[in-house]
This record gives sequence, structure tokens and C-alpha cells, in this order.
Amino acid sequence: MNRPKLFQAFEATWPPLARESLGPFTYRDGAGGGSRVSAATLEGALTDTALDEVEARFAKDQRNALFQIRSGEEAFDTVLGARGYRMFDPVACLIAPLDRFAPAQAEDGYVAWPPTAIQREIWAEGGIGPSRIEIMLRTPEPKCTLLGRLGDTPAGTGFVAIHNRIAVIHALEIALPARRQGLASAMMSIAADWARAHGADSLALQVTRANTAALALYSGLGMEEVGQYHYRTKNLTGHP
Repeated sequence: MNRPKLFQAFEATWPPLARESLGPFTYRDGAGGGSRVSAATLEGALTDTALDEVEARFAKDQRNALFQIRSGEEAFDTVLGARGYRMFDPVACLIAPLDRFAPAQAEDGYVAWPPTAIQREIWAEGGIGPSRIEIMLRTPEPKCTLLGRLGDTPAGTGFVAIHNRIAVIHALEIALPARRQGLASAMMSIAADWARAHGADSLALQVTRANTAALALYSGLGMEEVGQYHYRTKNLTGHP
């Protein structure tokens, strides 16, 4: 897998509100939608001056400095560590061809757009609030949501979009009473069926390394790790 192509798909299917180039950095405004859409990334040659300038922009915008450090950026990571940045949320990037997923069963759920009230409730219970719903709304098509069911009960939700033939699933959330009953696996099949019908050839996602149960599930479905990243942050503005 071409790693830059995968990271492009991650961003295109979960976009920030705005982005701009600041020297060798891409600076993002995530509008409260979490680290992934709010972190700056290094896209060119690092210099102390360029890093000083992007730090100044974070401070001007009354934001803590936040960077996403991807595979192969160990030198940049070292520089940030030396400046006192704290590391958090190591993330694994996984992908698999669509033919590795079993066909979905009709009783397991369906795809829909736009998000329904019950989906918003399930997401909210998992800490996925309005700012992240706004990300889904501004993502270009093709896109859909997943509604997973156990019997007659809506019990899971997720969001899928496609970029450059890579379908990416985001915000997969299973209601607490429905966990460990196979619904997440069934919803991956629903996502794969939809992705196949819309011209994709693979399904990808991102999962924190702390979520060992999810990593085991996705590995069992034949997904392979092809990249990783983590974040570094530092308070530059005087607020928590």
C-alpha cells in the first residue's frame, strides 16, 4: 500500500474545516472535531524557523500546539520531544482488500444518509458529539452511515466515505449493551458491501493502540497494519 495515498484518503474522508500551508507545514482548523482534524503535519523540510512560525500561529489562535507525527518522521518527533512536547494517542492504520470481508446479512443492518436521530444518540453515548457529526456532513460523496442491529434493536453506527478507491470507516461505535456480540464484524461487512458497490477496492481505518480489543477484531478480519502515527502537544497559550 502506498502510505501517502492512504493518509490522503484518511484526510479526504474526515476533513478539517479549513487547512492552509505555513512553510513546510499544513495547519488545520478542526472546529472542535478532535485531534485528527486539528493537528498540523510536516510536509517538507523542517527548520527551527518554520517550527517557530507554526508555533506562533497556534499561540495567535489561542490553541495548544498540536502535531501529528507519522511513520518515518522520527527526526521531527525527536525535535518536538526536545522542545517539551508530550506524546499521546499512538494510532495504527489498517487496510484490507474488500474480498477479505464476508458478505453482509440483511438482518445485521443497512446503510443510510443522512445520520438519523438514533445514530446520533449512539455516537453521543460514545463521546462522538456534534462537532464530529459536522465532519461527516462536510465530507464529499460518496459517503454513508452504517446502522447496525441486534434483532430489532439499533445497536451500532459508523461512517464510511471513499477517496481514490479506498473506503475509510470512521466513528464505528457499538452501544454498550451490544458489545462483544459480533455486531462490529457484521458492520464491517456492511461497509465492505457498500464500498464495493461504489467502486472501492479496499477498506481502511485507524484505531488507537490502547484499544486492544478492536485491534484483535480487525486483525481477525484480515486487516493489516500499514502505517502508524501519534500526536505531540504543548501548551503555548496559557490555557489548559
